Amino acid sequence: MDKVAIVILNWNGAEMLKRYLPVVMEYSCVEAAVYIADNASTDASLDLLRHSFPKCRLIVLEKNWGFADGYNKALKQIEAEYYLLLNSDIEVTHHWLTPLIEFMDSHPAAAACQPKLLSVSDRDMFEYAGASGGFLDRYGYPFCRGRIFETVEEDEGQYDYTQEVLWATGAALMIRAADYWAAGGLDGRFFAHNEEIDLCWRLRILGRKIYCIPESYVFHVGGGTLPKSNPMKTFFNFRNNLTMLYKCLPEEELKHVMRMRWILDYLAAWEMLLLKGSAGDFMAIYRARRAFKKWLPGFKADREAIQQSRVDKEIPEQRRFSLLWQYYVKSLKRYSDLPSTE
Repeated sequence: MDKVAIVILNWNGAEMLKRYLPVVMEYSCVEAAVYIADNASTDASLDLLRHSFPKCRLIVLEKNWGFADGYNKALKQIEAEYYLLLNSDIEVTHHWLTPLIEFMDSHPAAAACQPKLLSVSDRDMFEYAGASGGFLDRYGYPFCRGRIFETVEEDEGQYDYTQEVLWATGAALMIRAADYWAAGGLDGRFFAHNEEIDLCWRLRILGRKIYCIPESYVFHVGGGTLPKSNPMKTFFNFRNNLTMLYKCLPEEELKHVMRMRWILDYLAAWEMLLLKGSAGDFMAIYRARRAFKKWLPGFKADREAIQQSRVDKEIPEQRRFSLLWQYYVKSLKRYSDLPSTE
């Protein structure tokens, strides 16, 4: 059994693998085994891996299962104490693994952790998809130390301390294999987007802990498969976020939050159309609402099981304020300016 299995899920990412996999191999092979799980790529990925990276362990999946189920199917074939889910567009750094492994080894209550994510294109800036660890507001809007909505902060060392968070980014997620399967893994029905937040929230409900360890840092391209403005990404984000809320919110909060999200989602749709001129995103939000309503009955059993498994009723990393109010009305753009329960 491997101590650490780094698992890169690939779909038509030959160029990213060519650029970033050599650094992963150079800085990781002493401490970890490196696996590439290929989601039925049609580009040159498999030829590249077989000829240029023979030390990588290759798992070939028969079709594109998406991010969530692609990882589930790949991880079932790997025996390791820790999985490290790593995007193909991550540039790792020297000794990046050591702080993560040491922290997990010495903190048995920790189910998962992430390094600090910085941007490849501007290396002094945090990267959108995870920054220095993630939280949710009371209505399910995710934000990070270093990123609120579209405002990304410069990294000035302001979050260079280990912090318990609600969710760790799926771009570079270290997780105990035992915890991954105890929580049921990533929800394959999501296909892509919000799946790591959903998994981490379920782990927190089970009483497990999630951390950001900024002593470890990596650089992330971000948006490698779907850019932020892509209507398909908008669809997945809204549908999956609503589903995650339905599954994980305690009973006393569910109706209120869902009523507010009905209002806020349609306001967001009209903002996309009237202020940003994006008819595609406008329709994507409407389609996401319809899709959520259609598949909701299929998640009833999931919700019941999650609520029955609840160990931590109060999860302080799901903050009690409205992020929209703090950001747009009070003009608080940095994580450090937000109200805190700490």
